[in-house]
Amino acid sequence: MTRLRCAILDDYLNLAFSLADWSKLEDRVEVTDFNQPFASPEAAVGALKDFEIVCAMRERMPFPRAMFAALPNLKLLITSGMRNNAIDMEAAKDHQVVLCGTHWSRDPTAPLTMGLILELTRNIGRESARMHAGEYLQKFVGIEIEGKTLGVVGLGKLGAKVSGLAKAFGMNVIAWSPNLTPERCKEVGVGYATKEELFSTADIITLHVVLSQRSRGLVGAADLARMKSTSFLVNTARGPIVDEAALLETLKARRIAGAAVDVFSVEPLPVDHPFRKLDNLVLTPHLGYVTQETFRAHYSQMVEGIDAWFKGEPVRRLA
Repeated sequence: MTRLRCAILDDYLNLAFSLADWSKLEDRVEVTDFNQPFASPEAAVGALKDFEIVCAMRERMPFPRAMFAALPNLKLLITSGMRNNAIDMEAAKDHQVVLCGTHWSRDPTAPLTMGLILELTRNIGRESARMHAGEYLQKFVGIEIEGKTLGVVGLGKLGAKVSGLAKAFGMNVIAWSPNLTPERCKEVGVGYATKEELFSTADIITLHVVLSQRSRGLVGAADLARMKSTSFLVNTARGPIVDEAALLETLKARRIAGAAVDVFSVEPLPVDHPFRKLDNLVLTPHLGYVTQETFRAHYSQMVEGIDAWFKGEPVRRLA
């Protein structure tokens, strides 16, 4: 039996083979691991043109219609998660590519959000770096978050989880999103606010809405201008939800106290990006989902998904 070829994309931490048992497929599939992003769409096509199966990690590799057209051998595409805005699902259908996903066991982004809030207010990482550099006295004065107001933009599963963690730290929580209702806020146990109220009164604002055409640019220059000079912005959702040019200017002018950003419009963040030069901006390289438990779940379900597809019974099908 001729084995099909499977590509695992963006395994930049080299975890795919150690966290899942791919040997279950070895009689039917030859698996190749790619641990670096492709330099261009043309490079991606050149590398993947002979593969029938592709496993994609989150939204790091775009699959627009042109990519499907350029990969006529592709038969099965599995993405981590059950949503991936980088994949043209209609194009997958049109090219008769089976598109499947994986489930999250739980979302580790909420604890990361709290970690970023603590870094902004207590400077843990900065003080650690200074200690390693030989400094022996602290430089930064911390800010207590107990009693402060957290503004949550988006009160779905993740926003509600962050709200619960923030309340455990003694924070007051208010929330807003385009479709949020006072009833949902009451259910979660947080205060309801208008967008204007949230941005003008919150001490820390954290974003937890899904990226869509409606949410793209949801936080713009006018919203940032409403924030207090002592307030912070945290984005662990998606880069394009915030007007990055407006955020850059706001931080350069020090009109707010600072920000923490885990997601960007272009990922990985270019080495020469001006964000890297700001001392009032905490940067992390999209760590929200990066845990051993998460990767183990995704890769194991990819193995399961390939096996099910071979049996003619695709699981967690998206298209």
